Amino acid sequence: MIRRHLPPALLLLLLSACGSTPEAPVHNGGTSASNPPVRATTPPPTQRRGGGYYKDDGPADEIPENLELTPDAVPRWEPLHKPALRPYEVFGTRYVPNTSVQPYKARGIASWYGKKFHGQKTSIGEPYDMFAMTAAHPTLALPSYVRVTHLQSGRSVVVRVIDRGPFHAGRIIDLSYTAAYKLGLIQGGSGQVEVEAILPGEGTSTVYAEVAPPSRPALPPSRPALPPSPPPSVETALPAGTYLQLGAFANADNADNLKRHMERELDWIGEPMHILRAGNLHRLQLGPYTSRPAAEQVAERIRGALGFKPTIVVR
Repeated sequence: MIRRHLPPALLLLLLSACGSTPEAPVHNGGTSASNPPVRATTPPPTQRRGGGYYKDDGPADEIPENLELTPDAVPRWEPLHKPALRPYEVFGTRYVPNTSVQPYKARGIASWYGKKFHGQKTSIGEPYDMFAMTAAHPTLALPSYVRVTHLQSGRSVVVRVIDRGPFHAGRIIDLSYTAAYKLGLIQGGSGQVEVEAILPGEGTSTVYAEVAPPSRPALPPSRPALPPSPPPSVETALPAGTYLQLGAFANADNADNLKRHMERELDWIGEPMHILRAGNLHRLQLGPYTSRPAAEQVAERIRGALGFKPTIVVR
């Protein structure tokens, strides 16, 4: 029998394989100091690349541990934010927000928004925290509280509504990353839900302005306080040309809020968005375009993307 000598690299590989022990799978109930228990009913966040998240608006680079254990928002009476209660217009549709907390129940599609808005100013002036239990709604009183139920899974969460949106046909609420995570909506990006307003306490007046604002709990050390957002950039005149008007607001912050939402939804747009102050209104306009047909082409593409068509303005 001829004795053959194995190459050193192959011999080292064989010895390494023989000396290693395969890692045992972790079964339900198995925990350790390095593997804390995780609720089996909550799916882990998807870490896909290359468009796995809607418009690349995914989670931050560092996600807090045990995100599924984040407690729901606790409903309480708060003063309403008056600037967020004024009527406004988006894509030619006029929205009249509730000026008090009222019964509300509706079904539709819920979406979510994440790192592209983290730290940005919401409609009530607070910075958006993607790891808090919050949401955006077109007309509910701000701030207020709703219970959101994922119709497919039956999971429910309670969130604090602090922002305006979504402005997309068929969608009724925009959830924070954590709220969507707890409902199991992260992977698909959206899902059918039922939204129901919560009125804290029975027999309590719904006029928030008569109640002193509650003290806000401090954020845990792992979630430092977010810095304030810069004020919106407002212009008083625009060059002559053809523009697309996306919305009109009495408050500049609300116009800036829509601007940031549209920058996410319409990230393919090449022309700049402007907040133009004219009289008592702040108009969000896109352009200028060299001609009305050029603006009309973009308007049709926006309608195909969002279900709404902007108004053409020539000056």
